[in-house]
Order: sequence, then structure tokens, then C-alpha cells
Amino acid sequence: MLSVAWCTLRARWASFVGSFVALAVGVGLLAVMGQALAASTKAPVRSPERFAAAPVVVRGQDTLRVDTPIGARTAQLASPRAVPDAVVAALRALGPVTEDRSFPVRAAGGPADLVGHPWSVARFASYELSAGRAPRTDGEVVVSGEWAAVGARLSGGERVVGTVRGLGFEDAVFYTDARAAQLSPLSQQLVVEADAAAVRAAVAGSGARVLTGDERRLADAGPGRDAEALTALNALFGTAGGVTAFVSVFVVASTFAFAVERRRREFGLLRTAGATPAQVRGTVLAEALAVGVLASATGCALGAYGAPWLGEAVVDGGLAPRWYTIGGAVWPYHLAFWTGLVVAVAGAVAASLRAGRTAPAQALREASADERALTWGRRLCGTALLLAAGAAAAYTLLREPGELLHRKTYISRPMLLITAVALLAPAVVRPLTPRLPGTTGMLVRAHAVAGVRRTAAVAAPVLVTVALAGSLLGATATLNGARAAEVRERTTADFVVTSDTGKPLETAALGRVPGAVASPTAGTSVYTLEDGVALVASEARAVDPALLATTVRLPVTAGRLADLDDASIVVNEEWAEHRVGETVRVWLGDGTPRSLRIAAVLATGTGDNGVYVTAANAGGAGVDRVDVRVRPGADAGAVAAGLRAVDGVRVSSGAQWVADAEPRTDSRTRLGTFLVLGIALLYTGLFLANTLAMAAGERGRATAALRLAGATGGQVLRLAAAEALTVVGLGAVLGLAVTAVNLAGTAAALHLLAAPVTVVVPWPALAWTTAACALLALTATLIPTAWTLRRRPAA
Repeated sequence: MLSVAWCTLRARWASFVGSFVALAVGVGLLAVMGQALAASTKAPVRSPERFAAAPVVVRGQDTLRVDTPIGARTAQLASPRAVPDAVVAALRALGPVTEDRSFPVRAAGGPADLVGHPWSVARFASYELSAGRAPRTDGEVVVSGEWAAVGARLSGGERVVGTVRGLGFEDAVFYTDARAAQLSPLSQQLVVEADAAAVRAAVAGSGARVLTGDERRLADAGPGRDAEALTALNALFGTAGGVTAFVSVFVVASTFAFAVERRRREFGLLRTAGATPAQVRGTVLAEALAVGVLASATGCALGAYGAPWLGEAVVDGGLAPRWYTIGGAVWPYHLAFWTGLVVAVAGAVAASLRAGRTAPAQALREASADERALTWGRRLCGTALLLAAGAAAAYTLLREPGELLHRKTYISRPMLLITAVALLAPAVVRPLTPRLPGTTGMLVRAHAVAGVRRTAAVAAPVLVTVALAGSLLGATATLNGARAAEVRERTTADFVVTSDTGKPLETAALGRVPGAVASPTAGTSVYTLEDGVALVASEARAVDPALLATTVRLPVTAGRLADLDDASIVVNEEWAEHRVGETVRVWLGDGTPRSLRIAAVLATGTGDNGVYVTAANAGGAGVDRVDVRVRPGADAGAVAAGLRAVDGVRVSSGAQWVADAEPRTDSRTRLGTFLVLGIALLYTGLFLANTLAMAAGERGRATAALRLAGATGGQVLRLAAAEALTVVGLGAVLGLAVTAVNLAGTAAALHLLAAPVTVVVPWPALAWTTAACALLALTATLIPTAWTLRRRPAA
């Protein structure tokens, strides 16, 4: 039968083009995503930057280390400690010590990420004056780069007396050492010009770290930024790769199965000519194997071409570091090739088994219409997947509803339901196909109902695209709406004051504003050991318990906020221990261990209801926000003016603060959405073009009969367009049903977590997605139909 398969491929090559293209594109996308994942697993080791010329750097304790039964667990401290004074004194006895300080700087017309340092540390990064001189007084600075010239004045009044060539890793402003100490009293690291062994002996037991050689890079700003960027990229490409694999397998398998299903008449003739069922199956599998090998090889070549382009795109878009490149790994090509080959063969197996089991006469009789909507195998698989999807959602809602709010979950969760609905779709074609008026409407319904499996197969890619668009965008919008509602419910302050310089706020001046009740808070973290082995960091705010209730409305489920004191803590229900009165062992933002009593418990919500402690447990964090209420009888305008008169602050009204705090889609999320929906829409176009083109070819006799019965070319084209739009509408309805079920699961999770529930259905996105599918369907239908109409029908 190999010769038969080869002859079939040569004679019916046009019918295999769609399968070949779909598989090649799928393998190519899998190869690209695999290469992207391989490139995001390991970051290169950076060389020291700010301290490249420093012999030894001593850094205060910046890591929390907790011993557990399964080994030590570590976490970065929210508030690293300074090097102890006694250690500094001992280091000065060994050699010159230069204290380093870093603090944000704001300058009109300057870079947004300006950072200030003392001038004495500039030499360790090999900064050299390109113009002017070093600063000598508190009002003089040296800047890096070319954004300010010698003689210019910064918005803070400082005069630029010198410039240094920018080194690329920061935009720096250098002050005198005395002025830098005033602006940033805490020094977390210092340079020691002495023997490294002697320095280690001097700091032993203090918790400080001694950095030499390549380890000096840990004293640079954001030493883990490369690893963090790769983690984010790994999550992005992992999610996109999972969706790519799902859509690729789904569409490619459907394409092969549809192509085989349309050849029942041919199989019947082979059986009539004496071919055995095994020979029929062997022919189909040989064809699938040949197409699979060629298409998978082509896809790997496409992946090798597209992978570097994707790497450049994410770098240019600011989603990856400049050094990030894609390519070089071999395993993604093996994975993509063999996956494509297996999918190609698997897509043809079910249909070939059914064709091989059919008697010759029955096969010929079935060629014109489908007798049964669902085979037993399809019914069983679809029902099992539907039950599995429902059981998984119910289990998650009962055990861990917060899992349904994670991006990976609400992107991947629809896939099981989509597959189940696609398998069971033939059963709903008849009841969902509308009865359109007129002769055209009657013919459209008759054609759709006569071939329910064909109709369901063509509607499947529309179902996938609409369901993914609705579920992904709808879940994102629903969660953003819930988070925004939480912010509105929590915020009762009339004004919110934040720092305009990036430095901690001076609260004394704000508290003296007439008519204002100021409630200062500081952002910090607390750490706890869950189950005795997992060190978990939780965002926290250090507050004044006496003033907290005047400016914030928190969702308390147990206890009282008024009971918060220096020996207690307010937690949320997500904590393993969250009963009022229990004592929990925590570590503060600076690593200080404490045992605190739970004073109150908050609802989990969307995850933004964090932990609250008093200022005594702030762990060294400075005040970064002050919520202000206007006293009864006081003038709000006068209070606002008094607040704005304080130097270095930004004053927002409560409504403006809420609006600014609303979640917004960042560039990484937009790229992930573009990848997911772009892949789905691409496959929709490929599958629709292939299946509708084949269906239009099959309608050749029907078209000829209509022409002989007196139908004009325009009427035939309108009929074909109506059939295509009906199938797209069916797929859109099924996709909308999947969207509704998924958004209902998200809403149920929010309700269980006591978060505001406002389901957002992305109607504009669904309309555009459906319109794009309709346009693709019309193009794929009308072009071959119009080509058929060029031939004169035979009488």
C-alpha cells in the first residue's frame, strides 16, 4: 500500500497542502518557543560595575537565612542592615574605608532613574572627569552623561561643577561625602582598601558579607535583575509555549482527521477493489507519516529562522536584557519534530480505523451524509473531558480558590473545556443551527445538518480562538476590576501624600498642617516559615493603630484592628496560621526575629490585603505614604494647600489615588496576550482556509446542480457565504459558552475569597475576533467557489 499512498499524495497533493502548512507552522512555533525557553534558563555572570576597581567590599546583612529540617532557606531582606559601627571601627584600623550610599535623585530634564552617590566612590567604577572639577561644597555636584553641562543648575538648586563619561549601567549624580551622608544617613556597604583575609576576620560573626573578585557585582544595584528578567521570560514563553502546543495539536489533529474523513468514498472504492481494512489503515498512516516527516522538517527550519527574530523583538520591546539572544539549543528541535510527527499520525489514526472498519457499500452510502453525530469513542472522550474539567474547577474552588486567579491558571484552564466542547460539538449542530428565512436559509441549514461532523470540524478553530480571547481577556479584566474595587473600598482618606523624591517622608511637617489628621505608613515585609520548611515573604505596612481606622477600611473577618500593638500583627486568611490569639513566629524586614500575637484577620481578597504591623516592627523601613483625613469643620482646600507646601511631597486626592492605583496591563502581559491570541488566530486562518477550500471543492456537483436549476452565480456565492458565516457563528456561540463557564469560575473564586465580583466580558475583543474569523472564512469559501463558477455546468 505504500505505492498507493505515494500515488495518492501525487494525485491529491492539493488536499494535503493545508495539513502540511498547519503542521509546519505548528512545529516551527514549538521550535521557537522551545528555543526561547532554553535561552531563559540561565543568566550570564555579570562583571562588577560600580566596584570594579575596589579591592574589598563589605556589605551589611541583606539576606535572611533560616535553618529548616530539609536545609537552610534564604530570602532577600526588604530592609538590608548597615555594617555595624564596631565593625566599621575595626575595618578603619586595617586601612582606608570609603562608605557608599545610594539614593534616588529627581532633576527636571534629567533621566528618570537618576541615583546619587558620594564622590569618593566614583573612582572605584573608574569614573573620570571629562569636564570641570570635583564637588567641594554641599551645593555642588558632578553628573554622568551629557544631559547637563558644567554650570547648569538642577531643580534642587545644586550647581553642576563637573561631568563624567557615562558607563552605561547607571545615571549618577555625585555629591560631596558630607552632603550624601545628610541625604542618605544609612550606609549599607563600604569599600575597604586592605587585605581580604584580615577584613574577613574583622567582620566574622557580624552578619556582614565580604565581597571580592566577581562577587563584588553583588554590591551593584539590582544584582539579581538578570535572573528576575529571565524568570519572567520563562513564565511568559512557558505559557505561550503551552498554548502553542495545545492549539497546534488541536488544529493539526483536526486537520488530518478532517482530510481523512472527507475521503470515505475513496476508501469505499478501495474496499470494493479488494483492499483489506489493514491495507486502508496502512495507506492513510503512510500518507500521514510522509506529510509529517516533510512538514516537521520544514517547521524546524522555520523555527531556526524565527527564533532570533523573536529574541530581537523581546529585547527591543524592553522585556529582556540587552544580552538576551535565542538560539543554539538542540533539544527544542527534537521535541518539535517528534511532536509534529506524532500529532500527524495520531490525527489520522481515529479516522483511518473507522474507515477500515466500514463495509464497502456502507462507506459509499455514508459519503453523502453523516448518519450519527457522535461516534461512541468521541462521545466517551468528550464526556470524560467535560467531567474532568468540571471536577478540576470544583476541587480548586473548594480547596484553593486563589489558584484560579493566577495568570497561568486562567490561561491554561480553558483548554480542557475547549477540547471537551469541540469533541461534543456535532451533537449541538442541529439545535444551534438557525432556521434562516427563504430558500437560501433552508439550503444552509440542510447542508450544515447533513454533515454535522464536517460543520463541527470547521467551527472548531473559531471555538478555540473565541474561547481563548474571551477567557483570557475576560479573566484579566475581571481581576483588574476586582482589584480596583478593593482599592476603592479600602481608601477612605481625603488625600494621600507620597514622596516626590523617592526618599522617606518627613512626617512631622505634614502632621502640623492645620485641619489634617495624618496617618503615616511604611511599606515593609515580614517573613514566616510555613509548614516548617517554606520561607514565605509577605508584603506588610507599618501603621499607627490609633489612626489606621480613620483613613483605611479593611475587610476584617475576625478580631479588631484596635487591638494591634507592638506585640501583635494583623494577617489575612491566606496565612497557614490565622486564628485570633495565636502566636506566630516571624522575621521583620531587617531580619529581626519576633513572636507576635494575631490581633485581627483580613479576608484574602485578590491577594492585595497584606499584613499590618506597628512602626516598632517596621524593620527599618521609612515612611513612604501618609493618608490624610480632613478634620470636621476644616477647609479641604486649605488642608491641600498646606500639604503641598511641604517640600518633597506629592499630594493626591483620594479619588485620584484610587484612579492611579488601578491595575493596568503591562507590556509583558500585552506581549503574552498577543502571542496567545495571535497563534490561535493564525491557526484559525490556516484551518478555515484548508477545510473550507476542500468543502468548496466537494460542493462542485451541488454547485453545478444549482446552476442547472437556474441559480445565478451571485446566488451561489451568497449561499456559500451564508454557509460559511453560519459555521463561524456556531463556533463563536460555543466559544462564548466556554468563556461564560470560565468567567463564572473566576467569579466564584472571587466570591469565596470575599473579593468584589464584577464579571467583565470583553465584548469588543470578542466582536473583533469573530469578525476576523468571519473574514477568513468568507475569503476561504468565496475564492474557490468563484473559481468553480467559471466552468460551465454540464447538462
